Amino acid sequence: MSFIAPSIGTPPAALAAELPEKIRLWARELGFADAGIAEQALDQDLAHLQRWLDEGRHGGMAFMARDLALRQTPARLRPGTLSVISARLDYRPDAEAADRVLRDGERAYISRYALGRDYHKLMRGRLLQLGRRIEAEIGPHGYRVLTDSAPVLEKALARNARLGWIGKNTLLLNRAAGSWFFLGEIYTDLPLAPESTPPVKEECGRCNACIRICPTQAITAPYRLDARRCISYLTIEHHGAIPLELRPLMGNRIFGCDDCQLVCPWNRYARTTVEPDFAPRHGLDSAALLDLFAWDEEEWLRRTEGMSLRRVGYPRWLRNLAVAIGNAPRSEAAVAALRERLEYPDEVVREHVLWALERQTETAA
Repeated sequence: MSFIAPSIGTPPAALAAELPEKIRLWARELGFADAGIAEQALDQDLAHLQRWLDEGRHGGMAFMARDLALRQTPARLRPGTLSVISARLDYRPDAEAADRVLRDGERAYISRYALGRDYHKLMRGRLLQLGRRIEAEIGPHGYRVLTDSAPVLEKALARNARLGWIGKNTLLLNRAAGSWFFLGEIYTDLPLAPESTPPVKEECGRCNACIRICPTQAITAPYRLDARRCISYLTIEHHGAIPLELRPLMGNRIFGCDDCQLVCPWNRYARTTVEPDFAPRHGLDSAALLDLFAWDEEEWLRRTEGMSLRRVGYPRWLRNLAVAIGNAPRSEAAVAALRERLEYPDEVVREHVLWALERQTETAA
């Protein structure tokens, strides 16, 4: 989602010099964990992205290969942009312990970010509030708010705004908050000075816990992720059949995967969010696989309203659940539930249901 405000004048130089610190304070008053003004030197980051694309590691995410020039130069995305404000918003919910859910093969694991309200809407609204707060101080100015809604190198911009460093799992990490936060940006025509403090030191050190823990070995080397093997990609972005060799490795993860965050030592410092909209809905932090598999499309639409889960659509929801049930402990209830879906009209769903049914009956033999 994005919002564009008109450009009307610029503030005096003295006021512009004071604004970065005021913006940080206003952002915190609005519930952001932090904010900063980003340097826009992104050439090396674009080169890293280009290598990743050339190697085909983006899988079916063709949108990642489009509009590279817009990613590299914010002023090309929003003409007139002089500065980029980067903000982060904590989301770690008060939810059932992730490790307990992951150890229980009969329950569904949903990435912690997706248990509550769709973050795009909340983040966009909060960024708009920040933009209006700036306007209240200096008058109207041109800006656009972005929340994973346009071609933006958001992790690089956040790093350049001194909000953290990019870790070996390719996520932005912060000493005080780990990685359990969302990022958003305001592209503005205000002439704001970028952060002048030294870049945040990379603190991953010798730790390779995220690389070792990845169920599908999607983190192929430090700072290198192969999306084609990533469970988050497979369960959310990927259309069609999930590769056979990866299905048993997915366990009970039906929407996203947090393993590389759960094992990261810096996430011991992450605080639980105070945002009520990020609280788990409908018991989805510990729901039983078979209960979710029994939802018809009408119930699924009702229960996922306003949530990020809507991204996958009902057929892919069933596809992902079928894989998890195939990996679950043998039970007659699982076999019966799968058999009821053998005639589902979507061919991909039927294929995954059949695979799961074979796994369930093979386990019993």
